[in-house]
Amino acid sequence: MNQLMLDIPQYGPWIRTHAGDQSGRLLADRHYSRQTVGHRQWNRPGRKLVLRTPQGDAIWVTWSGIRDDGLQAWECSIFRNESQFLSSEMIRDAIEATYSEWGTPPPDGIITYVNSSKVRSPNPGFCFLKAGFRKIGKSKKRGLVLLQYNISKVYEKVFVSNNYT
Repeated sequence: MNQLMLDIPQYGPWIRTHAGDQSGRLLADRHYSRQTVGHRQWNRPGRKLVLRTPQGDAIWVTWSGIRDDGLQAWECSIFRNESQFLSSEMIRDAIEATYSEWGTPPPDGIITYVNSSKVRSPNPGFCFLKAGFRKIGKSKKRGLVLLQYNISKVYEKVFVSNNYT
């Protein structure tokens, strides 16, 4: 008997999926940034890389589109982890997946925004900081914490060490 083999890229605990992924939507419904719980459109327009765990207990979306903050960056538009995996390691794997899928990063690398008032942690964004992000400011409109990933770390690991350059 032959086993069905699917050509689904896997990056650490992540598999690549699509913007209509129902497991992703259910996780997004439980994320503080969700604007319309239950709506099937849970990603904003633009280019996106959607990753989730095979069990459907963690989601990551890297987004690229028209920005209003002046940065030339890809953005982690949502990350929710309800799995047993360490969030900081999942973030690193998602960043590596993004660089592997999309190639050379923009000048400002990868960023994310964290709403301090919506996070229960006394140290909002701590898992991102542990993964190598650094605080570079706040958003102008809502005062969200702006975090940026040092692009040279993964770029060297993924591209230079694999001779992609």
